Amino acid sequence: QVRWVESGGGLVEAGGPLRLSCVAAASTRNMNYVGWYRRGPGKQPDLVAGVNRNGDVNYADSVKGRFTVSRDNDKNTMTLQMNNLKPEDSGVYYCNSDIGVYVDRWGQGTQVIVSS
Repeated sequence: QVRWVESGGGLVEAGGPLRLSCVAAASTRNMNYVGWYRRGPGKQPDLVAGVNRNGDVNYADSVKGRFTVSRDNDKNTMTLQMNNLKPEDSGVYYCNSDIGVYVDRWGQGTQVIVSS
């Protein structure tokens, strides 16, 4: 499976922004769907936002209007711009493809901590 390397996490105050990035070790051009996932303590990663190969995006209801996801198949990267962060946005964020999720293979992720 494709390996992803995530970056950009950190500690931020509630209401602040953060921009996450990830790069795939292989071409993302033929990936049907790629997304950002968040894992809370003791939980499985949940979808936060994603982009299909047509450029259609979708978001979890909790982040609509605050987060923006993008995909660059030329650079094999994804970004997640997060604005107006809330403490409940805290967690470890991962990039993954639909196949990667299906086989339950995950990278190291990047941790986001939002202080209240």
